[in-house]
Amino acid sequence: MGSLGFQEIAVIMLLALLVFGPKKLPEIGRTLGSAMRELRKAAKDFSSSIENLGSDDEPENESEKEKE
Repeated sequence: MGSLGFQEIAVIMLLALLVFGPKKLPEIGRTLGSAMRELRKAAKDFSSSIENLGSDDEPENESEKEKE
């Protein structure tokens, strides 16, 4: 499956407009946008915490090597 083209996106948007109506659609868009923003933030925090854990291990290994 490839990426969606303009025609596919237009059909999906038309179906969403018909199903949810013009008043509900902006609210759904805002909700999806905030959910995606929170998901990206959580993924970024998780990634940075994993990187911090990895960098914390390195100095301990170097100090152990110096003791030997």
